[in-house]
Amino acid sequence: MGIVDKAKNAAEDAIGKAKEVVGDVTDNKDLEAEGKKDQGVSGAKKVGENIKDKLS
Repeated sequence: MGIVDKAKNAAEDAIGKAKEVVGDVTDNKDLEAEGKKDQGVSGAKKVGENIKDKLS
């Protein structure tokens, strides 16, 4: 995984965590769910890149 991809995934994960916390604190379930989704997407990308790296 390239350094740029790692940075993008880390940023996406951090944004997702922030959305989740803000949604929880403000009782905004939609924002909280969006944050969890963002984290899931970031995690899936990371797994995919790790598999790709091992196959190369």
